[in-house]
Amino acid sequence: MTTTEHEHLLIRRAREGEAEEIARLNNVFAAEHLMLRRTPEQIALDIDDYLVAVNPWGRILACGALKEYSPSVAEVAAVAVAREAQGNGLGRDIVAAVEALAIKRGVLHVFALTLQPAFFEAIGYQRVDRARYPEKIRRDCLGCARRFACNETCFAKQLHIDAALAA
Repeated sequence: MTTTEHEHLLIRRAREGEAEEIARLNNVFAAEHLMLRRTPEQIALDIDDYLVAVNPWGRILACGALKEYSPSVAEVAAVAVAREAQGNGLGRDIVAAVEALAIKRGVLHVFALTLQPAFFEAIGYQRVDRARYPEKIRRDCLGCARRFACNETCFAKQLHIDAALAA
């Protein structure tokens, strides 16, 4: 668990009863075609992969997830920050927490498909061809309604154990 510099927010693993609230936050942006829609049931099935930032009253202001595709590759996914909490580095903190979870699980190569390329560039990700991740394409992209008109950009980052331990 981490306390951030953002008004005493706590970043921690998501809990079983929070799937509905995570879905609500995610789907605000899905309605604007900025993220993929996720149901509370989908999130509940993967709740151990989600991290959340909560305020002192327990309200979720940000979330992110780690989707593992192989023992060495995972996706930084479902990163969302409530509008009122944007612009303060909370997205960066959530991604850092997801990266720390990846390292804890032994995954040192992460990638993200995003409609916010400037954000991922700013936090050290490099633009790459999505074809590098056939596991992602097979598992998620083939069944996606936007697969023939996808405008997401793929970014990747090699994680370093020493950097995570210093954080």
